[in-house]
Amino acid sequence: MGITEHEKSSNEEIGEKEKTVGVTEVLYPDDGAIEDLTKHGDVTADELIDAEERLDSMPLVRTVAVINQLYKLHQSDQNFDFDLLFRMEKFLNDPEVLQHPDQHGALIHEMRLEALIATTNSPYAIVRAVAPVTDDPDMPALTIRAWVIGLVYACIGAFVNQLFVFRNPPVSLSVSTAQLLAYPAGKLFEKILPDWGVTIGGKRHSLNPGPFNLKEHMLITIMANVSFGSAYTADIVFVQALPFYFDQAYARGFGYQALNTIGSNLIGCGLAGLTRRFIVYPSYCVWPASLSTIAMNKAFHTNDSSPIPGPFNRMYRWTMRRFFLIVFIIAFVYWWFPGFIWQNLSYFNWMEWIAPNNVVYTQMVSSNLNAGLGINPWPSFDWNFIGVQVTPLVTPLYTVVNKFIGMFFGLFMICGIYYTNTFNTAYLPINDNHVWANNGKRYNVTRILSGPQRLFDEQKYQDYSEPYMAAGNMVLYFWFFAVYSATITYVAIFHRHEIAYSFRMVFRDIKSIIWRKNSGNEESDEHVDDIAEDIHYRLMTAYKEVPEWWYFIVLCAALAMGMAGVGAYDTGVTMAVVIYGVILALIFMVPIGLVTAVTSNEVTLNVLAEFIGGALIPGNALAMSYFKMYGYITTAQAIAFASDLKLAHYVHIGPRLTFWAQIIPTIVTSLLQAGIFDFVMGFKNVCTNEASFGMTCPGVNTFFTAAVFYGTLGPKRVFGSNGRYKTLLIGFPVGFIMVIIYWGLKKAFPKSKFIRAIHPAVLASGSQQWSPYNLAHMTQAVYVSLFSWGWLKKRYLAFWSRYNYILATSLNAAIAILAVIIFFALSIPDVNINWWGNSPNKDGSCADRGGCRYMAIPEKGYFGPEKGHFR
Repeated sequence: MGITEHEKSSNEEIGEKEKTVGVTEVLYPDDGAIEDLTKHGDVTADELIDAEERLDSMPLVRTVAVINQLYKLHQSDQNFDFDLLFRMEKFLNDPEVLQHPDQHGALIHEMRLEALIATTNSPYAIVRAVAPVTDDPDMPALTIRAWVIGLVYACIGAFVNQLFVFRNPPVSLSVSTAQLLAYPAGKLFEKILPDWGVTIGGKRHSLNPGPFNLKEHMLITIMANVSFGSAYTADIVFVQALPFYFDQAYARGFGYQALNTIGSNLIGCGLAGLTRRFIVYPSYCVWPASLSTIAMNKAFHTNDSSPIPGPFNRMYRWTMRRFFLIVFIIAFVYWWFPGFIWQNLSYFNWMEWIAPNNVVYTQMVSSNLNAGLGINPWPSFDWNFIGVQVTPLVTPLYTVVNKFIGMFFGLFMICGIYYTNTFNTAYLPINDNHVWANNGKRYNVTRILSGPQRLFDEQKYQDYSEPYMAAGNMVLYFWFFAVYSATITYVAIFHRHEIAYSFRMVFRDIKSIIWRKNSGNEESDEHVDDIAEDIHYRLMTAYKEVPEWWYFIVLCAALAMGMAGVGAYDTGVTMAVVIYGVILALIFMVPIGLVTAVTSNEVTLNVLAEFIGGALIPGNALAMSYFKMYGYITTAQAIAFASDLKLAHYVHIGPRLTFWAQIIPTIVTSLLQAGIFDFVMGFKNVCTNEASFGMTCPGVNTFFTAAVFYGTLGPKRVFGSNGRYKTLLIGFPVGFIMVIIYWGLKKAFPKSKFIRAIHPAVLASGSQQWSPYNLAHMTQAVYVSLFSWGWLKKRYLAFWSRYNYILATSLNAAIAILAVIIFFALSIPDVNINWWGNSPNKDGSCADRGGCRYMAIPEKGYFGPEKGHFR
């Protein structure tokens, strides 16, 4: 990135103009300058005042170079202020501006301020709101107490979440719970532990190195992040080991379980580390969803009570900590109502009450899962319901709106398919994610399997039924296929410069290492104005980087364990399936990572992994499952690991400390999770409707159905040339065409705010939210996002910057902690309040009775082809 040849040749002229006109003549002449600038830019008054004091360090020549980079880098960046881009364009392309700076003082002044803020902070207001721009490299981080608290919490969270994921309903500990409880634990250790320590390698390690600080707190949070997710290996192990599934005894062995669990978990860590220069370090990789985590840490470790203007023409002095505690207490008290006392507040189906037995009407308005389409302007009084699809206070407005528009468009597709009875969908619920038989009941995959290996039996299949999907599920699959091609195409067109830059950064760093080894010279400061390397990147240069070969060794070791877990046991599956899965992850890691880092919308590979895995090794359910685990799950975990790397990047924790804070807890909790599998399989009647303690394993049953559907039956039978659902594959070219049309519209209307706010990949992902969810789960998120990002942020940026992310974390933390309390204190002892406010079936609607059907099953007892003539 650099300025144009014309700009280079005119640098001397610009310098002369600067000397002639003088700095003061391009400043605003009145005291209203700051107020004017804050009205049309994502900057607060305090940020402008700070920039004004240092404005002399940003001469006009340097301003041109920086603004040129900002303009090139953010042309397709929906997170960057659109109006500011146009003013940058005028500054760069209008020769009158630089030739007569005295006549364009306001614009030049603004550009100098923007250039200074971009080089001394972040170009993004959302990042400036929470990420510190100063650092103390000597601040203790991965301390003994951080290790103790982090590992204990990681183990507790991993144990609880892995154990109760098999229960229906499940219960889980959220990372925000660990983050909240880490602070009092850290302060307790600060008070009671003596300052005893040892010196290793010239550095003293103490039990109590001083006040519990933000870096220790963040590392504990990162340990929880990598540990709290339940192991995907559990689904494969249970399906293999239990007698009513595949009944394979070797799957009960701890060695088999541990190899596959550690292998699949650590591959994600290796992939994240190897791609960090593409999706973590660049400034345009904002990772919006991570910012609330930083805000929560900041709330506990800062006490800024300076007055800021806010709504109702008031000045607000609340510290972030005080605001957090107030909201936390209010949310904690309130959520007793939708969470326990008055549970109908969660699914407030008031529109169903109008005509509960009108099938079509109820299908339109019901917000019940796997039932209706959710056309309801106010479907819930539960924050948990509002944030189930997207966290509106954290996710950028354009992402929320794109997803809602995509989902709204999918509604018409569902209606068109359903009410024309396409593929016999009218005999089924309109919006359901289960697989159905031709008698209108759930598809029982065990009826088409035979023998001890549970292999596909063609005769049983012909005597039973073909599998069918509901209309909502069909639309979901169509847009899953579309979003994969849209993501690849969008990144290739609109992020190619960023990817090329990341490659140049890698080669530059390699060259720099070689140069230092050969000459001993320090790295030059020629990249001090490299906008992709913001203040946070430059602050992180004070720490030793993790060599690429560390992550490469992690990846290779994890691959070896995964291959051993597949090949050393009688799985009947080639070890190469692990490599095939990782190749899929490698192909999509950077595109998905970039889209997630910019939009906060993650594309998951589960459908594509099932599709490719089933086609690659047809007729083998286990092979498809392994491919899915090492392709889809490792990518999802790699994205999570990369998000944590960005957390550490923003808080300025040494990369090597973060490396160990991710690796060690991952290994420890993977072993713990593997140890839980046999314990749960020891429960009486586990994974059946008669299971003790509610251990019915809904996730395992769903996994088994998918394994048979895509592995045993195979995609060819479902999506092949003779398959019923082959037309859904049109989604692949549709995703590609969407991006090309968008590219053409941007070229034709470069100044359209509406077109710029569109993101084709996010738009396509909107209809992925259907089945079992519906429009109701997105509607109120749009309201919240419009208020927070569309109104409050624009009018009161300083107020929004201080309190928005804290509001999100306090609401989530209160609900998470209360949910655990209600589960253990009330749900397990079976304590209930029986009244109409907790009776979901009170209106008697067909949606509440398991899903409305537009057409009744024919008198012969089934629909579709005659038995014996199935595809």
